[in-house]
Amino acid sequence: MEMDENDLSRIIIGIAIELHKNIGPGLLESAYENALAFELRQKGLDVKQQQSVPFIYKDVRQDIGYRIDMLINNKVIVEVKSTEKLAPVHFAQVLTYLKLSGYKLGLLINFNAALLKGNIHRIVNNL
Repeated sequence: MEMDENDLSRIIIGIAIELHKNIGPGLLESAYENALAFELRQKGLDVKQQQSVPFIYKDVRQDIGYRIDMLINNKVIVEVKSTEKLAPVHFAQVLTYLKLSGYKLGLLINFNAALLKGNIHRIVNNL
């Protein structure tokens, strides 16, 4: 069954919340990223981690190290954070990744919080 971005985001958010309930805050981003990737793969989703995003300027492709934390089913970007507070630059980062890659939906998830629910943000690009 083909899932759209909204279907995928519901699954990702549900798994992220369950993961956070089990682990809690205080770990490194890489720990949350790998645990989330594991759980998403267990659900049968295609998960690419640290996916390179090229920067194209005036038709010149430049591979300068931009990396999406996770790309789910080639449709949804997930940017994992573990910080005291999200800053505007974190939201801009996800939107920029969406624009550079052409994907329509990104999830910005900050796992370093007592409650995860208010720390999951949907960012859209022409969805």
